Amino acid sequence: MLEYLRNAADKPLAKVLIGILAFSFVGWGVAEWIFGGAASDTTLVRVGNAEITIQQFSMEKSRLLAEMSREEQRETYADPMLISALDTRAMSNLTTQAMADERAADLGFVVSDAQIAREIRAFPEFQIGGQFSTYAFDTVLMNSGYTEAAFADVLRKQVLRGYTLGAMSVPVAVPEFAVRAVFDARYAEREIEYATVDFDDFDVGTPTEEQLRAFYEQNPQVVPEQRTVSYVIVNADMDAPDEYDAAYERAIAVEDAIIGGETMADAAAANGAKYVSLGTFDAEHRPVDELLTDNMMARIFDMDQGLESELIETKKGFVIVRVDNVTESHKAQFDAKSKDLVADWRRAEQRKQAYVRANELLVDLNKTNKLAGAKDVTVTRADGAPLEVLAATFAGEIGANSIVNGTDAFYVLHIDAEVMPDADDKKMADIRSELESIGNRNITDDYNEFLSREYPVEINEKVYNRFFAK
Repeated sequence: MLEYLRNAADKPLAKVLIGILAFSFVGWGVAEWIFGGAASDTTLVRVGNAEITIQQFSMEKSRLLAEMSREEQRETYADPMLISALDTRAMSNLTTQAMADERAADLGFVVSDAQIAREIRAFPEFQIGGQFSTYAFDTVLMNSGYTEAAFADVLRKQVLRGYTLGAMSVPVAVPEFAVRAVFDARYAEREIEYATVDFDDFDVGTPTEEQLRAFYEQNPQVVPEQRTVSYVIVNADMDAPDEYDAAYERAIAVEDAIIGGETMADAAAANGAKYVSLGTFDAEHRPVDELLTDNMMARIFDMDQGLESELIETKKGFVIVRVDNVTESHKAQFDAKSKDLVADWRRAEQRKQAYVRANELLVDLNKTNKLAGAKDVTVTRADGAPLEVLAATFAGEIGANSIVNGTDAFYVLHIDAEVMPDADDKKMADIRSELESIGNRNITDDYNEFLSREYPVEINEKVYNRFFAK
């Protein structure tokens, strides 16, 4: 191959720019470490007739990590959910590539050595002074860990995938009538009449206890599940190796003390850690504490009462969380909520009376074609009336009458006429681009579904479960 490259002189047909040269192959030893030298099957997943091995997965994961900043890498290592998301992304990339490779093989696509040579000669990384350099070529491959044959194989697969998936990037032709239809629907205006019946216009007085009790039976209030939580934290600069190791040893000592029967407070005090009682809270009303991220809240509300968590690595140090008590969700007692119910009862009664009045206006409108107290306005989809009225206006038909339910009022609505927009070249061009993008996305999704059916993904359970064992 190298001799062929040195002798080839044709101009490049295409430039397939790949980023694989930028990362190292730190994952090649993972299978040996996990399975030992006797392991013979390192296939994680089969895609059609292709196999995705542990080594390939580790390489792809290393590539994705190499694209991250140092801070992103640290956050990923410290968060099991982010690690899981990274694993999923790496496996998704590999399965998609495998499907494309399988499809290219079935279609009989071939990439000759001559084409690979032309492609390689076109890489700027392999050129000196605008000309292909065997010295640059050999140096880059040596530094990246590639053999000549391995790099040619990677490039060949990239070209084949381009053949298989390239058509997906061709813009979908959108007919003029479709562009105009979307433009008209989006920018048309409507002339309407609407009358507002505010809830606050009705005085409903003060409820009796009997009325409140009846109202509460129909509208009970549920107290959400609450948890009483405490934790111990061993603070540390997690980016400093020595401090990290020392904090880890102290955290293990705290954990051992708790397992031995000491309270969290005593175990923390004996090992230079900090004990914090967060008190009682529900999932929607967390205390002010930087430890309580969304991931930590999910973990807390998944734990059983009276148990401590395993050692958790956070940005601030090592943490052990305990759920001291769990109060299940329950219906609140009437006496505890009776004062708060008055305002809710009044609002409900006002709403009832407002609806009666709105219905009277609608009946008169249907009979007389006149709407008392109405406003005559021309509205767009985003402006000119309350949002509830706008939504009902463009969802209804011309000439329709209706009652629209609002947050603080009912609206009686008459849709009078539609005003079509004048042509706008800039807006129509934007719509055309939008429709092309949607069309391409739909075709890509359909093609991916086809590939998934033609080349089903099968997990090698034995290897997969051992590799991803938690």
